[in-house]
Amino acid sequence: MACAIVVVGSSWGGVTALARLLNGLPRDLGAPVVVAQHRRDSESMLARLLSRQTGWMVREAEDKVRMNPGTAYLAPAGYHLMVERSGHLALSTEAPVRFARPSIDVLFESAAAAYRSGVVGVVLTGTNDDGASGLAAIVARGGRAVVEDPATAERPAMPLAALATGIAATVLPLEEIGPHVGALCGPEAIPA
Repeated sequence: MACAIVVVGSSWGGVTALARLLNGLPRDLGAPVVVAQHRRDSESMLARLLSRQTGWMVREAEDKVRMNPGTAYLAPAGYHLMVERSGHLALSTEAPVRFARPSIDVLFESAAAAYRSGVVGVVLTGTNDDGASGLAAIVARGGRAVVEDPATAERPAMPLAALATGIAATVLPLEEIGPHVGALCGPEAIPA
């Protein structure tokens, strides 16, 4: 399977990184993009801001919404975002994981369980280790891991934590991640 879903995790510096990632992805990407960005409740306009900056359809995820290719779904502040096998998203207010809600690990682990080798997981800039174990779960199920080069990350702790797990991951500067993911998910996708 080439690519059924792209899941992205970011924290400190992530809004800028997400805009640059989306700008590098083809608009006709054959998969939905689902994002867990650590943020405060006050950042409620993030989906609209990213849509304006990138030309992508970016929506704040709603419980039980069906995912569509070429659309980016953003975890609402204060909610875990999970992927279901049915192609829908689910929201949860369960306790924070690694002090975060939304948790990148929760998103990545649910995507790995639902889509196995069809998942491309991307870890961007951030200041903690959220996403490291989730990215390992994606790789363990046959999915692909892409990690922002710590040298290009505004905050390198999150990419470094992902790499410290020892998983096989493609490490790229931020500007190269979008085109690489596009190649993994496009009609002539890179085989697994």
